[in-house]
Amino acid sequence: MTPEGLPVRSISAAPKKNSRNRGAGFVWVSCIALTAYLGTAVASGNRERLWESFSLPEDSAAVDSGTFRTTGRASWYGPQFDGNPTASGETFDMNALTAAHRTLPLGSRVLVHNLDNDRRVVVKINDRGPYVQGRDIDLSYGAARQLGMVPDGLARVEITPL
Repeated sequence: MTPEGLPVRSISAAPKKNSRNRGAGFVWVSCIALTAYLGTAVASGNRERLWESFSLPEDSAAVDSGTFRTTGRASWYGPQFDGNPTASGETFDMNALTAAHRTLPLGSRVLVHNLDNDRRVVVKINDRGPYVQGRDIDLSYGAARQLGMVPDGLARVEITPL
């Protein structure tokens, strides 16, 4: 008690706030987000979904060998992917003459010319890749062996669609 006889008030405890106001902002934001989502869903109606009939243009496009001829870097891949499915749905055979390319049509055939030793091989594009910057085509082990690039792992090549 103080000399005047009034009780001392503690400063350490803050007065309790009304708990109803604490989540009001979250409720308002949630309501606005839900309204926007439902408005978009209703506005779209029963339209056909774009991605259900979507096909990549490079999978059905024809490549003219006169317009697409490129020089770049080739690498090879093999044992770690042998037996796994490729982008075309085929099972990867590391000894087959196949390759992965980012944009050439799946199923197309290309002539790969090793510019370092003048060896050539025709491969079928059945996968997508390579996923390493600076490389233009990933060859199967069998194709890399025919081009004589297995020990080095990389080679300068010219790629010509057939």
